[in-house]
Amino acid sequence: MDDKALVGKISVSSDSVSTLNSEDFVLVSRLGDDTPGSSINNGSDDEKTGLKIVGNGSEQQLQKELEDVLMDPSVADQILSGGSGGWGDQVGGGDHVSQRTTAVPQPCPDPLRDESSSECSPSTPIPDEDSVVFNKLTYLGCASVNAPRSEVEALCMMTVLRGQCQLPLDVTLSVPGVSEGTVRLLDPQTSTEIASYPIYKIMFCVRGHDGTPETDCFAFTESHYNAEIFRIHVFRCEIQEAVSRILYSFATAFRRSAKKTLLSGLAPPLTPDSDVFTFTVSLEIKEDDGKGTFSAVAKDKDKNSFKLRPGMDKKVFIYVQQTSNKELSIERCFGLLLCPGTNVKNSDMHLLDLESMGKSSDGKSYIITGSWNPNTPQFQAVNEETAKDTFIYMTTAVDLVITEVEEPVRFLLETRVRVCSPNERLFWPFSKRSYTETFYLKLRQMERKRNKDTLYEVLSLESELERERKKTTASPNILQSASQGSMVPSPPEDDEEEDNDEPLLSGSGDVSKECAEKILETWGDLLSKWHLNLSVRPKQLPALVRSGVPEALRGEVWQLLAGCHNNDHQVEEYRTLITKESPQDSAITRDINRTFPAHDYFKDTGGDGQDSLYKICKAYSVYDEEIGYCQGQSFLAAVLLLHMPEEQAFSVLVKIMFDYGLRDLFKQNFEDLHCKFFQLERLMQEYIPDLYNHFLNVGLEAHMYASQWFLTLFTAKFPLYMVFHIIDLLLCEGISVIFNVALALLKTSREDLLATDFEGALKFFRVPVPKRYRSEENAKKLMELACSMKVLQSTLANSLGELD
Repeated sequence: MDDKALVGKISVSSDSVSTLNSEDFVLVSRLGDDTPGSSINNGSDDEKTGLKIVGNGSEQQLQKELEDVLMDPSVADQILSGGSGGWGDQVGGGDHVSQRTTAVPQPCPDPLRDESSSECSPSTPIPDEDSVVFNKLTYLGCASVNAPRSEVEALCMMTVLRGQCQLPLDVTLSVPGVSEGTVRLLDPQTSTEIASYPIYKIMFCVRGHDGTPETDCFAFTESHYNAEIFRIHVFRCEIQEAVSRILYSFATAFRRSAKKTLLSGLAPPLTPDSDVFTFTVSLEIKEDDGKGTFSAVAKDKDKNSFKLRPGMDKKVFIYVQQTSNKELSIERCFGLLLCPGTNVKNSDMHLLDLESMGKSSDGKSYIITGSWNPNTPQFQAVNEETAKDTFIYMTTAVDLVITEVEEPVRFLLETRVRVCSPNERLFWPFSKRSYTETFYLKLRQMERKRNKDTLYEVLSLESELERERKKTTASPNILQSASQGSMVPSPPEDDEEEDNDEPLLSGSGDVSKECAEKILETWGDLLSKWHLNLSVRPKQLPALVRSGVPEALRGEVWQLLAGCHNNDHQVEEYRTLITKESPQDSAITRDINRTFPAHDYFKDTGGDGQDSLYKICKAYSVYDEEIGYCQGQSFLAAVLLLHMPEEQAFSVLVKIMFDYGLRDLFKQNFEDLHCKFFQLERLMQEYIPDLYNHFLNVGLEAHMYASQWFLTLFTAKFPLYMVFHIIDLLLCEGISVIFNVALALLKTSREDLLATDFEGALKFFRVPVPKRYRSEENAKKLMELACSMKVLQSTLANSLGELD
């Protein structure tokens, strides 16, 4: 069988593994710094995003192996200087590593990328690239994986492929010395290329553990087909010591930086716009071509409008690429929306079915894909044939969660469309099949003192089109002043003082354990009776919980309410789970020091609080593979940790997620969460109609202010006194309590909110609302109001009926 047919043949399907994690590096061009120190973590806080080593038992052991490799003079000379001595002289003698190579550049299609692509010529040389070449390797095959950074599964795949490989392939491996390079598999006899993988697509490297048959093996995972598929490739080394050398070469290719670098690779000088982050956002529309695939629709070159066909299923593709400033990480898409018309209200936008989100093949853009059923009544205006020389407008929006930004960001595109006759032949000239707009996102850094990671709040988001409109509609006086070199200062924004006020840090507020003796006696009697029959809740329990569980008793009461009084099995399971690798480890680590930075127990990096919080989040991500770790989960886990040991906190977290339905909010593209938003708006319409109508008029939707309320159960932003009381009620009465608290918050803030516009309302929810309840008296009144409100289940059920 042809070598290229062997490489990439999928033999097994499962999940994957880690030793070198590409997420822990910043891939940058070499800027004259070839020193090995740029690749070695010396332990400073700024370098904690550096090399993550897992394998052969401990980080220290593998690090020592890498150091031992560098102690070999021939090895050190070859790796650090790239000279022709050392290994280069030993190629014929059977060593694994040859000298760095250079050859004439020749493009070669990767057979793993496109099975139908034309094959390379047998005489194709390897490209001109600074690299280290390893000989005497055997390629054992590859497998599809779902979690490309799961060490446990990658080792499992390594074992399976090593044991089942029937057609091993002798190969030479070329590992580049720079992040722009490409890892190549070469024929050892002719040095022709068999397959290639750009470094930016390689996500993980792993080695077999000592004491196992796989000790002579290593593997790497790569993103395949725009990150929609992940694969692991497994190799065996004839000489075991070569494994450490190969891992070192991958580490130098990843080239980490002590700090996150700018996209340009060089820090620009500080300017008035240094807080502005520029993005280009492109829209592409594809239609069902009747052949089982979707083809891009044409775009009129002169009128710059998309040409659609009525009645045909469509897909919407949004491409988002950051083009300036420090690179921000887009974590997920919160919604892809569409609406006929221009200058539409937020409430007029309609959600499309989100299909996928991944990175482009060059790793520069995020691609969000959604399905568009044109026969949906809301899209009727863009599904009816228009006159030949006329067009209509359409608005598309994408809501993105950016890891470093406090709130979701919405990019909105207004485009022209013309709905053509199904029989019309598209022979007119067309331009690129996508529409592109530039956006300027102005951010302000927050929480610099307490958090290691940078966190921003959004000050403004403006498109290039909006900037042009402002220029053309500017006052003549201002234009004249500008031309004379004396710009008129803009008037201060309303509520400027409030805007500059920092939001309340999570974990704020003291909660006293003191309690009236009579209340403690009442609870003591109740608990004594309850322990006699834990399967039945005492009748007086709900009334007592509504007044708040005494802080000193919360740990015990919460476990009883959640039904975790007999959880020995789950405690043992937890101790096993924390030993396993999580595919979301980097996301968990990133969120830990942002969780409750105002609380002494969690504010110290590497302290007991952060360590326990990390273990709980990691254990749950492994326990619940469908949901894994979700941003915001750490706040709820932290609340539980403040009241009980981590084993019990994990058990209660599992109960809240499964038995109380919190995990349902994260499933199926947040479908249940959007149902909750719809229900909240129906409840507002019934209980606070004037505020409902005001929000409708200004275009403020529930998901814009209530997302954290539902996803974190109010734990992320509100003072602890109020948060703990909400968890009391949740565990006693269920997740519907969230509606009571949400309505109480809206009702008590009604007058202030009625006086705000869209931006003012968002600002009000972000800062003044949480701070209002730093007062224990205010928090008590709010919770009394929430407990007194009878949100009827029939109202919630009827609202779901409307949604259907």
